[in-house]
Amino acid sequence: MIPLLIIVFVIGYLAITLEHSISINKSATALITAVLCWTLIISNAQNKELITEQLSHHLSSISGIVFFLLGAMTIVEIIDAHDGFYSITESIKTTNKTKLVWLISIITFFLSAVLDNLTSTIVMISILNKLIQDKKTKWLLLGLVIISSNAGGAWSPIGDVTTTMLWIGGQISPLNIIKQTFLASLVSMVVPTLIINYMIKGKIELKMNVENNLHFNNNAFERKLIFYAGIGCLLFVPIFKTLTHLPPYMGMLFCLGIIWTITELIHHKKHNDEKGSLSVSHALRKIDTPSILFFFGILMSISALEVTGILPQMASSLNKTVGNISLVAIGIGLLSAVLDNVPLVAALQSMYSLNDFPKDHYFWELLSFTAGTGGSCLIIGSAAGVAVMGIEKIDFFWYLKKISWIAIIGFIAGVSTFLMQHYLLNP
Repeated sequence: MIPLLIIVFVIGYLAITLEHSISINKSATALITAVLCWTLIISNAQNKELITEQLSHHLSSISGIVFFLLGAMTIVEIIDAHDGFYSITESIKTTNKTKLVWLISIITFFLSAVLDNLTSTIVMISILNKLIQDKKTKWLLLGLVIISSNAGGAWSPIGDVTTTMLWIGGQISPLNIIKQTFLASLVSMVVPTLIINYMIKGKIELKMNVENNLHFNNNAFERKLIFYAGIGCLLFVPIFKTLTHLPPYMGMLFCLGIIWTITELIHHKKHNDEKGSLSVSHALRKIDTPSILFFFGILMSISALEVTGILPQMASSLNKTVGNISLVAIGIGLLSAVLDNVPLVAALQSMYSLNDFPKDHYFWELLSFTAGTGGSCLIIGSAAGVAVMGIEKIDFFWYLKKISWIAIIGFIAGVSTFLMQHYLLNP
């Protein structure tokens, strides 16, 4: 049964990796793989009730991630529906090359720490399309957006799905991950920004009549209220967890309820057609549900490998082969440029228990950083890169030639910073 289970998982994983080549959504593949893996397990088990209990146990922990993402995506969608990001567009309207490059990089870096790297990238794509005239300049800036969004998401417990997984899984704590990875993440953003700022020559030409390209909610009060309430709620989630000791998804759902209440109150006098697109009900229909189902499917597939003991055996083999746990984390980061970082991190969570590496061990912190930033090395290596590739049609080989080497330099600089900080503070 074990060999067949591995074959099913590997085929499913390859299908996920080759999503665009085979034209089958990775969410569908992940769900099929998960069900087939668990079907194989229970069909070969003598105690089927035990398998059902194990399935329920994993379903409980994975549902926490699913509901967390559901709440976060809905809040961001509500902010966007009220054109809450308009103020960001206003803040970066400048023709000064150096100022514009750094504004884009810094805003993306901190925005992704709150919104997550995919959402912040989509926001920045929209903004750059409204601002930048020259295609080559825009593509270079989009490459910088990918690097900065992945770097920004790596140091925040809500900035990247893998970091959120480690937080919910109990491997890291919010304050400690910020303290241990912020400087490394900042370096991995600053170094590429310096290089791209040098690569862009002359003054950056903005599109004419930028204001006419901006569609925003005419009610400034509503726009600002939803923006600040939404951002405040997202920042409040780690605080809620610390105060109540409830799982993070409970804080996120609580915040969603607050935003839902606010939108109902400020729009209750409007006609249904007018408030429809501004409602939480509409936002729930617009969020990226396939991505949520993908996370669910791949995590359930990983849990099947954990139940059968495959992953612990792999961890033991990896320790004997590589030996150095820092090299394992760095290797996973580079591998995430080719393979999806969600299943890679989920596998390591199952391979290494908290008994091996307790909460806030530097291995989990380094893994959080490398898995978050390593995907920038290829355009297909992160959700941010795939979004840019899909929306802007940036060629894989153009990115490989122009941006990949910059991302690798940033990754190496960030890893070096993390290791130096760790060994200097923990001699």
